[in-house]
Amino acid sequence: MSDIETRLADLGLTLPEPAAPVASYVPYTIANGMVFVSGQVPFIGGGAVITGTLGLDMEVEAGAKAAEVCALGLLAQVKLACDGDLGRLDRCIKLGGFVACTPDFTDQPKVINGASDLMLSALGDAGRHARAAVGVPALPLGSAVEVDGIFTLKG
Repeated sequence: MSDIETRLADLGLTLPEPAAPVASYVPYTIANGMVFVSGQVPFIGGGAVITGTLGLDMEVEAGAKAAEVCALGLLAQVKLACDGDLGRLDRCIKLGGFVACTPDFTDQPKVINGASDLMLSALGDAGRHARAAVGVPALPLGSAVEVDGIFTLKG
C-alpha cells in the first residue's frame, strides 16, 4: 500500500475501481512524465452517479462531497496509469472543476474545494495545485460535478 493509500485509509477512504470511459476518449494519457486524467464524475457504486444542480436542489456541502468522490476517481486513474504503484506519483499540478449549477450560483470554488482538500489530505504538500472552478448548465449523466487533473510522475 502506498503512502497515499495509507493517508486515505486513515481518513476512512479507499480508491474506487477506475471508471471506464462512457464515450470516445481514454481515461488518461501520459506525456513527458505527466499524467493527464480525463474528467471524472462522482460514481458511487453500481454505476450510480451523484446528480443534482447546485443552487437548485443541492447544497454546497453535498457538492463538495461529490467533488471529493471525483478526486478519488482521479487518483484511481493515476494508480492505473502507474501500473498499480501510486508511489510513482510525484504531485498534483492542476485540477479543473465543473459544477452543474443555476445561473446565479457563485460558490463553485467552495464546491471544488472538496476535490482540492482531498488532494492535500492524500498528497500533503505535493497536493497543492493550480485550479479552475467553473459553473456549467449541465454535465454528463446528470452529474453534479466533474473534475479533471494533471499530475507529474517521479523520475
